[in-house]
Amino acid sequence: MSEAQDRFATLRQSVDGHVLDAIERLVAEGEDHQLCRINALAFAARCGLDEEKTIAAFLHAAHIGLFDMAWNVLCPGCGGVLDTNATLKTVQKEEYVCSLCASAYSPTLDEMVDVTFTVSPRLRRIAAHNPDDLPPTEYFRQLYWGSGVDVPEDGYHELVDDFVVDHVELAPGEKGVLAIQLPPEFVIVFEPVTHSAQFIDVKGEPTRDRQTLALSYDRQHAHNQTLKMRPGPLRIALENRTDTRVLPTVFIAGNTLHDLLARRRAFLTAKRLLSNQTFRDLYRTDTLDVDQRLKITSLTFLFTDLRGSTELYERVGDLVAFDLVRAHFQVLHEIVASEAGAVVKTIGDAVMATFPTPDRAVAAAIRMREAMLDLNSRNSREDLLLKIGVHEGPCIAVTLNERQDYFGQTVNIASRVQGLATAQSIFATGSVVGDSRTVDLLKRKALTPSSQNVSLRGIEREVQVFAIP
Repeated sequence: MSEAQDRFATLRQSVDGHVLDAIERLVAEGEDHQLCRINALAFAARCGLDEEKTIAAFLHAAHIGLFDMAWNVLCPGCGGVLDTNATLKTVQKEEYVCSLCASAYSPTLDEMVDVTFTVSPRLRRIAAHNPDDLPPTEYFRQLYWGSGVDVPEDGYHELVDDFVVDHVELAPGEKGVLAIQLPPEFVIVFEPVTHSAQFIDVKGEPTRDRQTLALSYDRQHAHNQTLKMRPGPLRIALENRTDTRVLPTVFIAGNTLHDLLARRRAFLTAKRLLSNQTFRDLYRTDTLDVDQRLKITSLTFLFTDLRGSTELYERVGDLVAFDLVRAHFQVLHEIVASEAGAVVKTIGDAVMATFPTPDRAVAAAIRMREAMLDLNSRNSREDLLLKIGVHEGPCIAVTLNERQDYFGQTVNIASRVQGLATAQSIFATGSVVGDSRTVDLLKRKALTPSSQNVSLRGIEREVQVFAIP
């Protein structure tokens, strides 16, 4: 048995078999570009697989070295990759600049960082393992555009030919010339390796006189002021002052390019991965650097607590109570993981968990309540009572006590809301209950929340809280 077969056999013990079969087919039969920066969500959709099982399979595969995981900082405008990292720890900049969009962005884990998987060269060598050998059109497809840009499989090269006027490859230290005919449209000379752009606003009467432009690439000057030129001949003198190959490309910034950049699809965000139980289990110590503070614009927190657990120990004794509490933790962990969430930590008999969207947290809360009733029934008891609070909002991902955690007012409010809950009740804030996906969930379950405005300790304003019956 080869090393690859041996690793796939090991992987089969811990991941879904249907997902693994699809991954093996991809490795054996897929084209090179399909194995570079794989979008796990798009792969699941294309193969008719469960998203969570697919994410778990790629995470396990990366953990044993079959795939390389990358954390890519994306431009929300054009979808281009502004920076790529082998670990989230190296996403350190406070601001990333996209020269193609002429805009700067502060990175957020739920909008600007996608996580992709590239086959390891030990499993199969692909063209992207040597990026300097990729043709320019493939460099854009495989390395420049992020996995959230839905680049078409069929007709890709013909599509690119429709908006690319010309391009040239320059080795380190090399000079070159592009001689083109400027069309009466907005033109961009874009270099994807150094992320450099020169805008040219082409207007006016056509000219027969040759216009000239000189551009150099040194990683220091990413964007220049827009130039005004007339339709007609243009000679662009180019110089590569970097230590790597560059690919100056002349784009027509027209409908074809804009339509391509507007083709978007869901991608595996850093936020979703940090709230994934499999990721937290496999990469417990390899998430954030101790000094990192990364923003998340929306994350849903769920807090639980066992009511009267101290009295439970008194009534039934330490050993029986411990077994009951442990069984309750196991049930909650399983429910959280199955609803795309992750347990951040346990505090005494309480659980703090995160979910990528409010509806998954509410679905988990409802299932937890039902599971506790079942646990009581199986143990002929009525005293295992769970209090649950849910809140959604912005937060900061941090490392505390050598583990990945979260900080901010959203966390505080979620904890306080759980403190309001009575036995067997679920309390959720307006941002949770008002989410359209939560509204649909509650309608399907014929549940009508009742609201009240409450004061929470340490929170100046009153908060609208809903009890889910």
